[in-house]
Amino acid sequence: MKICSVSDAEFKAYCRIVTGMDKTVNKLLGVLQNAPQPAKGTAYVPTDPALQELPASTEIGEHCFGGMPVQLGWCNGRNTRLNCLEYHRDSEFNLGTEDFILLLAKQDEIENGRLDTARVKAFRVPAGTLVEVYATTLHYAPCHCSAEKGFRVLVALPWLTNTERPVFEAVTPEDALLRARNKWLLAHPESQEAAAGAYIGLTGENIDIAELI
Repeated sequence: MKICSVSDAEFKAYCRIVTGMDKTVNKLLGVLQNAPQPAKGTAYVPTDPALQELPASTEIGEHCFGGMPVQLGWCNGRNTRLNCLEYHRDSEFNLGTEDFILLLAKQDEIENGRLDTARVKAFRVPAGTLVEVYATTLHYAPCHCSAEKGFRVLVALPWLTNTERPVFEAVTPEDALLRARNKWLLAHPESQEAAAGAYIGLTGENIDIAELI
């Protein structure tokens, strides 16, 4: 696997770099850098009051989501493995205090509820770069570029995304993938999520980029 740059043309099929919001980005980074970071593994918080209460939260809602109510949280820690891929009905915006790597695929590459991990691409996102991960882009926890530094990554999504799974009768094949509110998940059989009952939808290698960084 090659770790590509966000400046590569291929990145445009999965995400875009958001420009014109430098002041907002700096405000968010100032708070994000103080968010707790586990020494091992990853931690995810859908909504962090310290971020949510910033004027920058309103600015993200206005300029990134067109005025929709949003939640600002984070995914922090250390990680080198794929484990799962998820998607939402809306874009997700990420911003890191350190360089980080996104492992990405496309929703239209899912066939009969399965996706071959050979289709996954890796992209390195520079620190301080705000990126939009399109709704049709499969993604999951970031990977670190430095085990010493780990990563702290902003996760901005529509309000209530990734919160408690709604309860209703499953009527479509896609309902089996619903893991939380506005979160459809495909797990690799080797992942902890699969062991916890998540839908197993990834075939092939559970990618580990440890030797590439």
